[in-house]
Amino acid sequence: MTSTTLPGANPTEQSGAVGATAPDFGDTRAEFHALLTGCGLYDLSWRAKIAVTGGDRVRWLNGMATNNVRDLAPGHGVYAFLLNAQGRIQADLYVFQRGDSLLVDTELRQRDKILQLFDHYIIADDVEIADISDKLTALGLTGPESRNVLERVGIAVPDLALAHMQFADVRWQHAGQQKTVTLLRSGEEARESWQIWIAREHTGDLWDELRDALLKAGARPIGTTALNLFRISRGIPQFGEDIRERDLPQETGQTRALNFTKGCYLGQEIVERIRSRGAVHRQFTAFAVEGALPEPGAKILVGENKEAKEVGEITSSAVLPLPGGDRPVALGYLRREAAGKDLRAGTAKLKPASLPIV
Repeated sequence: MTSTTLPGANPTEQSGAVGATAPDFGDTRAEFHALLTGCGLYDLSWRAKIAVTGGDRVRWLNGMATNNVRDLAPGHGVYAFLLNAQGRIQADLYVFQRGDSLLVDTELRQRDKILQLFDHYIIADDVEIADISDKLTALGLTGPESRNVLERVGIAVPDLALAHMQFADVRWQHAGQQKTVTLLRSGEEARESWQIWIAREHTGDLWDELRDALLKAGARPIGTTALNLFRISRGIPQFGEDIRERDLPQETGQTRALNFTKGCYLGQEIVERIRSRGAVHRQFTAFAVEGALPEPGAKILVGENKEAKEVGEITSSAVLPLPGGDRPVALGYLRREAAGKDLRAGTAKLKPASLPIV
């Protein structure tokens, strides 16, 4: 099978689901700017795909996930958490309604944990779970020029009027032929962000043709380093770094993952109890950094010397290569009572920042 790696990748590659996912393509700064002002093209083969079928699939998964799966219309998706009985986050994922099945999309490193959770909670339900990561992959595009790039390669986006988290099969006109791909308008972290789903059996021809056409139409190949910078600039927590199995949903600030009217699901009692009380003790927060960039795991303190008190921790940090100059920033959790106080992590001063940090 032909590798799905984008051309020009830095040789120090990290393994993806197929081929490799490159940290960069030689110029991380230019790649980050493409996501902000142009169109970045990236490999999404590192994401796992799980199909949920059977007559009870909707009812069962609705009882597992924190968001409303029951009322999803065909062609739509939601972001959600999986919780334990104590309301702690065990995984995050996207659920898409494909008509005859539900598609679960998550990071490859979360796949085994999710499959174990699913298997554990299927009791007498008519539900079947299948890992189809080897059957479906995707390319991603992000940036204000993404729609124009899609149109230039013959994918007519405006005619679809897709909302966020909505997908549809589209015809791709190329070299005098029509081919079918699935186009998803993904996420709310960027106004223009898209995914093109491709069956794995076509990765040797359709993948290469589409990738090359998108690059010729003005997209720039993007590595994982620039994608992570973009994620941090948008304040998006990542499972395993910013979201840990000890965290509660409301602490992450990801209210898009929650639905309070859908009915019972695993961990709902804790989520509802927090909502009724009106607040959590700490909140996921973005910070502007003055001084040496704190490492993930660094404690956030108020006060000096023996009077210093721990009020939070850093979970992600980066120096954003912005057009107006480099800007050190961080993400982490901050106790509510510390808002407005002088904060520090290591030798750096911290100040809560509004999002996006660009």
